[in-house]
Amino acid sequence: MKNNFDINNLVRENVKTMKPYSSARDEFEDFDTAEMIFLDANENPFENGVNRYPDPQQSNVKAILAQQKSLKANQILLGNGSDEVLDLLFRAFCEPKVDNVITLPPTYGMYAVLANINAVENQEVLLSQDFQPEIDAILAAVNQNTKIIFLCSPNNPTGNSFSDESIVTLLQNFKGLVVIDEAYIDFSKKQSWINELDEYPNLIITQTLSKAYGLAGIRLGICYASSQVISVLNKIKPPYNVNELTQKRAIERLNQKDKSEQEINSIIAQREDLLKVLDQVKFVSKIYPTEANFVLIKVDDANKRYDQLIAKGIVIRNRTTQPLCENTLRLTIGTAEENKKLIDALLAIS
Repeated sequence: MKNNFDINNLVRENVKTMKPYSSARDEFEDFDTAEMIFLDANENPFENGVNRYPDPQQSNVKAILAQQKSLKANQILLGNGSDEVLDLLFRAFCEPKVDNVITLPPTYGMYAVLANINAVENQEVLLSQDFQPEIDAILAAVNQNTKIIFLCSPNNPTGNSFSDESIVTLLQNFKGLVVIDEAYIDFSKKQSWINELDEYPNLIITQTLSKAYGLAGIRLGICYASSQVISVLNKIKPPYNVNELTQKRAIERLNQKDKSEQEINSIIAQREDLLKVLDQVKFVSKIYPTEANFVLIKVDDANKRYDQLIAKGIVIRNRTTQPLCENTLRLTIGTAEENKKLIDALLAIS
């Protein structure tokens, strides 16, 4: 079933008519620059590796990603972390004090923060007890001003992926944008929804180099979507939002695919080792299924167990204040050595 989707019905009127800022590097696009003298951007002329403005379209990074993901470069937008990508979606498609979005708690907290920053109503529809989307409730919450539904799959903080059937139902029946945050997809057996971009024009995928690629410190978020969606976002993104050092480090890491895969496999193996041991920990009452680089567990007293682990030099995340997450702790998977210390501490606590 095809969704009768028209992006022009979603873009804010001021964004439709605006012209993006044209930087010096946007206006000069000659790729053979070795002999050129650049006197166009008011830069410091003394070379130090970063005295020139970075490529505003991050062409070299996008070329690698396009090749690896079997997409076109015009289907990719890069941001200063995924948070900037998400913020651009709000600013491009949601009219302040008029439109609304739908989020599915417990989930990544920045969706709600960005909704507040942009003066956009956030309609929260709780996940089910087994942390799956309540599709009927979501569609019932949709009104004429609902622009975006945010899905985090695998979900943070629960670790599970959402069912394919649920996502397809939303893509087929919602006339707005369905954003699937795939920050943890590399740790899952499920295929990325990137493969469905041509099938669903209202589908947007966000990913990051922070988790599986180990580049949280460089802040590089990625948006994959139709060329029409990316064109709208390019209108409003800051001209030099991804710096030169970030681009260089991203290229270096993306070209080390074997190393990244080794690290991912190690994290998954350590995850499985931890899951086996958690069954033996007396104060753990439930271990939630996970396809991420972390495990959510239910315990007898989350505040107490958190403090006990802190006292042993181990910092985890107490998620007990989140909806449906009373007395839960989130444990990120570390190295084999770190994992052993966590396991020893869990078994020693009484």
